[in-house]
Amino acid sequence: QVQLVESGGGLVQAGGSLRLSCAASGRTFSSLSMGWFRRNSGKEREFVAAISWSGGNTYYADSVKGRFTISRDNAKNTVYLQMNSLKPEDTAVYYCAKKSSGRSFTLVSSYDTWGQGTQVTVSS
Repeated sequence: QVQLVESGGGLVQAGGSLRLSCAASGRTFSSLSMGWFRRNSGKEREFVAAISWSGGNTYYADSVKGRFTISRDNAKNTVYLQMNSLKPEDTAVYYCAKKSSGRSFTLVSSYDTWGQGTQVTVSS
């Protein structure tokens, strides 16, 4: 069973950058598509970005397109989320997730394993 551990969150000023990491256990990581989601207090968990198992396909929410980049290193069993030009509205708990097969990359219900989350706070 895959376990996911996020890191890299913190406090940053608007316009700054952070890189989140998600380390996965297990020997099947290279065959898994992965995603990042976030949840701000009082809101539903929302899609941020996703990447196919090979890294050949990436998907982004409109709100982060052009500012965030998802990538993966299968040799390190890790997926990354590089976040640039951060805005106060990016403040949230960010979750890494493993995608199950045969469904949309952007739906919460397409993912069956989640990390514990890492807090990102962007000050104005």
